[in-house]
Amino acid sequence: MIIEATASHIDEMTKLASVLWDEGYEILKPEIEENISKDDTVHFMKMVDDNPVAFAHCGLRYDYVEGTDSSPVGYLEGVFVKEEHRLKNIASELVTECEQWAKDRGCMEFASDCELDNAGSLEFHLKSGFEEMNRIVCFRKSI
Repeated sequence: MIIEATASHIDEMTKLASVLWDEGYEILKPEIEENISKDDTVHFMKMVDDNPVAFAHCGLRYDYVEGTDSSPVGYLEGVFVKEEHRLKNIASELVTECEQWAKDRGCMEFASDCELDNAGSLEFHLKSGFEEMNRIVCFRKSI
């Protein structure tokens, strides 16, 4: 069963997100608390035997999104499935849920991104129907 995460799921969401983004629980928890209360972002969780095994986080982006022509754009911020539940189509189910959420909010396009060296994520995105729009390397320097 896929559910929309609420404030009561913040701990479960934070635990899953900290594995995906390799960030500490205490760093991610305030961000997730803030996002769960917004109208332009959503977290979905896949539950198996009342236990969360996966999540997807998506939102609406109003600024320019690479390769898109409309605004807002639904944007997949992250998707994660616990290793023992992978290869069961769970991530695809979550992305479909996110796409429908975005459509229900007037979006005509849905976008995402991944790191250049994340071959698994690239493969997942392509199999999920995303088209690669661009590859970039970002730079910064202190001034």
